[in-house]
Amino acid sequence: MKKIFFLIVLLSISFLSACGEEKEELHVYNWGDYIDESVLDEFEDEYNVDVIYETFPTNEEMYVKIKQGGTSYDVAFPSDYMIEKMIKEDLLYKIDTDNIKNYSNISDRFKNLDLDPNNKYSVPYMWGTVGILYNKEMVDEEVNSWDILWDEKYEGEILMIDSQRDSFAVALKKLGYSLNTTDEKELEEAKEELINQKDLVLAYVGDEGKDMMVREEAALSVQWSGDAIYLMEENENLEYVVPKEGSNLWYDNMVIPKTSENKELAEEFIDFMSRKDIALKNTEYIGYSTPNEKAKEELPKELQESKVAYPTEEEVEKSEVFLDPGEFLKVYDKLWTEVKASN
Repeated sequence: MKKIFFLIVLLSISFLSACGEEKEELHVYNWGDYIDESVLDEFEDEYNVDVIYETFPTNEEMYVKIKQGGTSYDVAFPSDYMIEKMIKEDLLYKIDTDNIKNYSNISDRFKNLDLDPNNKYSVPYMWGTVGILYNKEMVDEEVNSWDILWDEKYEGEILMIDSQRDSFAVALKKLGYSLNTTDEKELEEAKEELINQKDLVLAYVGDEGKDMMVREEAALSVQWSGDAIYLMEENENLEYVVPKEGSNLWYDNMVIPKTSENKELAEEFIDFMSRKDIALKNTEYIGYSTPNEKAKEELPKELQESKVAYPTEEEVEKSEVFLDPGEFLKVYDKLWTEVKASN
């Protein structure tokens, strides 16, 4: 009996030790509302790990937090120009794509981009355009140019993005210039355009602009295509267009910051996120365009054929990807401050 009792005690201790065993942790840093969070539960179950999930509102905030260190983020989701900047500053690990078995699901169109020419540091997640979201009941003419955002008829009914690169991009494209220009004369012209427009602008907004358009508090808004798809579902009076002058074509990719303490698990997560079923869940939840060709094939036909989600080649060719301006960003900052301070 003593032997049996002793064996039971040993088994109990072993069981309790196993139950108390700490799981591996994966620290993920993403944009707000930019994932179907049920996939995080799936990853935890499949890999027997804990996912610590945090969000950021801007590329710049994400960059500063990773640059300063003191964090242990394993996977982050920066945009094109920020990926380029982080590569230059040696803030990212190279990704071994041999460990990303689902990398073949990603369309070749989204590989070897200027932001990461040899696909060494990032794996595509989502992409899209920036354009004009407008209310058909409040706008009584064809919307096909950035010029309409300077039409006095819509004074107090225009929303602009509260971001210097995005707002300057609109003005620069309106003028026929590159949104990556470092020509200070062109930027001065764009600044004057934004100052001249300012009295017509209801507000410079972030996410709150989406609700304002749904509630029909504004007629026209500069908007990202993925958000436009969702907002058009919420209000049937809304339409989206990429202006004829061209616009910003953007990419958000998955990267492994050098803050990571578990690169192997980070690569497993990126592989998991590139799986067809998981990529499909995310694109259906977010509404943005997926670079995952296998997932796209599973989307409803009307979404696959949507020009908002998947713009024409002509629209893509007219658009530009933001590049990292390096130290020249200070010039953009100065000019944006002058716009915001103008009366």
